[in-house]
Amino acid sequence: MASSTPSEAAKRAKLPSLTGLRFFAALLVFFFHSSLSDSPIPPNAPINPFADASIADGYATAFGKAGYLGVSFFFVLSGFVLAWASRPGERVTAFLRRRLLKIYPNHIVVFAAAMILFAGAAVTSVADWLPNLLLIHTWFPQATVNLSVNPPSWSLGSELLFYVLFPLLIVPIRRIRGAALWVWSGLMVAGMVAVQLVSTYVVPDTPKSAITPVSDLQFWFGYLLPLGRVFEFALGILLARVVLAGLWPRRVGFGAAVALTVLGYAAALVAPFQYGFVVATIVPVAALIGATANADVQGRTTFLRSRPMVWLGEVSFGFYLVQGVTIFYLRSLLGEATYSVPVALLVIAGFFCASLLGGWLLFRFVEMPAMRRFGRSRPRPQQVPDVVAEPYESQAPVPATTGGRAR
Repeated sequence: MASSTPSEAAKRAKLPSLTGLRFFAALLVFFFHSSLSDSPIPPNAPINPFADASIADGYATAFGKAGYLGVSFFFVLSGFVLAWASRPGERVTAFLRRRLLKIYPNHIVVFAAAMILFAGAAVTSVADWLPNLLLIHTWFPQATVNLSVNPPSWSLGSELLFYVLFPLLIVPIRRIRGAALWVWSGLMVAGMVAVQLVSTYVVPDTPKSAITPVSDLQFWFGYLLPLGRVFEFALGILLARVVLAGLWPRRVGFGAAVALTVLGYAAALVAPFQYGFVVATIVPVAALIGATANADVQGRTTFLRSRPMVWLGEVSFGFYLVQGVTIFYLRSLLGEATYSVPVALLVIAGFFCASLLGGWLLFRFVEMPAMRRFGRSRPRPQQVPDVVAEPYESQAPVPATTGGRAR
């Protein structure tokens, strides 16, 4: 049996391919958002710009579960990169400060922009926007709260919980050895299935949501509630331990993982709605992250580790987070107008360019200055043992979509 001790190569390896892969996950969220038939901000008008109904329906169907896949990827990736870089001896307070600096400055800037442009006090009450500002809004079942102000920020509520829980989870997970890592990984997948079973058969299915085929309560419990997303985060931690221990299956390479992801996405398109959130795609997502990281450990050359892809990965958090403004708000300025195929494609391209520019501006002028100014603590003579360290900066996870919804 392979040793569960991290290999020297794995200890030294940075993971640029995973950074590059982040952009494609954020891009899935972008296509999901631009295909919506109902905007998550009032007056909930269509965002999909195609006038031809068959093309509009095809676009919406093709990317109807893309946002959910992208968000799930980011949640698993969060656990993976934090566990990958974790080392005993780092203070919990230092870890939490750096993680909060990765999300709060960007969040506050986009929150302010959304409040000024479309979600101000005249539209959103303080009881709705204050939880969003504090990133506790997804603990509330009311749709006016959990998707308030900047809808993509919902995933940051889950990320905040992950950061708080990581110092508690990493200690016992470090003690898991060998094949038991796979057993615990399977239990995490079972937990994700259980969440959707409870959502389907226990949570009330009325009144129906205005923007999904299930009730607001079912969508909240099965998708938005941070507690239910911890299984994905914990799976990411376990996967990092698998790769570090040299236990990743040789037959599951990057190509096989991509093929599995395509099959998983096809399954999500035909599965009952709630099971398309996570359950249908979680094994492919895990395979994709593990195989990509393993390729970096083994020094394999992939296009994902090229300089342009790494740059795109680094700005992907901002690219995702600004979509409430660059897609939802800009589309509202166009009214309910729809367009011919060439014009509609130009509209989508415009959304993309605005989102990418916004993502770069956040990364360059908000996130990086905040990290440089406040991200490092002063050295102390002694450190509290057995906590966590900061991950390789270019690997820091997006949440995402909505990790915006996906919304």
